Amino acid sequence: MRELVLTLNRLLWLAPTLLGLLAITFTISHVIPADPIAFIAGDNASAEQIAALKAKFGVDKPIPVQLWNYVIGVAQGDFGVSLYTQRPIADDLVSRLPATLELAFVSILLSALVGIPLGVLAAVDRNSWLDHALRVFTVSGLAIAAFWLAILFQLLFAMEWGVTPLQGRIDGWGPDPVTGFFLIDSAWAGDWEAFRSAAHHMVLPAVTLAFPAMATVMRFTRAGVLDAINSNYVDYQNAMGVPRRVVIWRYVLRNALIGTVTQLGLIFGNLIANAVVVEAVFDWPGLGLYAVNSILQSDYNAIMGFTLIMGAVFIIANLTVDIVHGLIDPREAG
Repeated sequence: MRELVLTLNRLLWLAPTLLGLLAITFTISHVIPADPIAFIAGDNASAEQIAALKAKFGVDKPIPVQLWNYVIGVAQGDFGVSLYTQRPIADDLVSRLPATLELAFVSILLSALVGIPLGVLAAVDRNSWLDHALRVFTVSGLAIAAFWLAILFQLLFAMEWGVTPLQGRIDGWGPDPVTGFFLIDSAWAGDWEAFRSAAHHMVLPAVTLAFPAMATVMRFTRAGVLDAINSNYVDYQNAMGVPRRVVIWRYVLRNALIGTVTQLGLIFGNLIANAVVVEAVFDWPGLGLYAVNSILQSDYNAIMGFTLIMGAVFIIANLTVDIVHGLIDPREAG
């Protein structure tokens, strides 16, 4: 019941939150000293031609009127036409969203599969050489810039050693779209050559994106295990003669993961933010690369469409984390 109330409450706040996000982004994007219409028209365009283009795209009206018109259009599913691709923005967002989500999901899965066990080992062997080494890793993961790490990986693994592709998402054409996730679609079609190619291209961007997330997961898991390992129920299990391995991985870990799972919503948001840089470096055809190109072209509507989609994804991710938190927290069971 509690999870249902929480879900309904978050969904009720979805529209006002996105509306506020839209208003802020719209205002900022329209007060910067850039004229995308003049860029489209070209250097040789006359004043009359520029005025006609402004009237065509509706940017000749006051900003409050433009904002109102845009909100009405979005409510009807119309995000406008991209000045960058000359296609409906809704079509661009739908076609590019799966690439970004696939990269983010693989990255967060990688960070959890690596970060949680390492966090447990660091806590169990507290103040050991392993614990100190993993602390250095966590600090590095949080301090190293994503773009620098991406370029370093390209130089080493792609250009110097030639073990991974330099850029792109797959060799040749992708599999027939079902979910838009190349790994799932290629496996579903039984096209293992495409699956290997998609996985090969996924390695560098996914590891780059997962590196800071992995450090965060490891740090919170370590803190959670250290807190749980001194609990009374652990003393009871030890007194009952339960093997330490069973106590740690079956009882302690469940309670220790509560804090880690709570952070996953923020981690997912950071993954989406860092994806803008990572996709630009690896030429990954997702929303991040689309946003970078839209910003460079001062494509206001495309920028706002990207902001709305990412805001919705972030809110849904946090809602999912809250629900999972209630399911794994034994204090909230029942």
